[in-house]
Amino acid sequence: MTRRRQVVWWLRGAALAAFLVYLPGWVSSRQGGLVEVERWLNHPVVLLGTAITLAVASAVAQIEFRTRWAQIGCAAALSPLLFIAAAIGALAYVFGGDGRQVDRTPDPNRSDHVLSVTDIAFSIDPVYRVELLTGSGWSARHWSLGTWEEHDGFIKAEWSGPGRITVTSEKEIRVFTVDEGGALGGPSVTPRAR
Repeated sequence: MTRRRQVVWWLRGAALAAFLVYLPGWVSSRQGGLVEVERWLNHPVVLLGTAITLAVASAVAQIEFRTRWAQIGCAAALSPLLFIAAAIGALAYVFGGDGRQVDRTPDPNRSDHVLSVTDIAFSIDPVYRVELLTGSGWSARHWSLGTWEEHDGFIKAEWSGPGRITVTSEKEIRVFTVDEGGALGGPSVTPRAR
């Protein structure tokens, strides 16, 4: 096997590895997913961007150029793209955090059920994500109750009884139930009188 072919396969293997690292994070971002796995591995811009960049690099490395000028021209054309991809990945990693915690309230009857309100906006206007977190440590799971932007008029999320969560906005009231195992049921939606 030639050195070029070895480099191509190493790049493809690294691209596949980046994709496979991202996959559990993506699965954990769904309802009932593991909180810590999502936090550590759900970075699509960084991991999928790396996989795509490595796949493109392997395709370019596979091409046999006839002249030295063809190699230099290809490198000159791809260099700005790699620089832009690296900048986007770095910015996404630095600014793509989990958001700003607004409120975190445990169920009065169960300390392992926590209601979490997070501002996930990248701008000044808030975007509130409301979640139920069940369990603790690496086995903690999350259940989404919804996301409200500023124009939705989010007011509050609170425990309104044993195993019961009420989310109030200017337009409606949503009531969710939580079973003993921590799974989320509902919601029951009632329009709010003005």
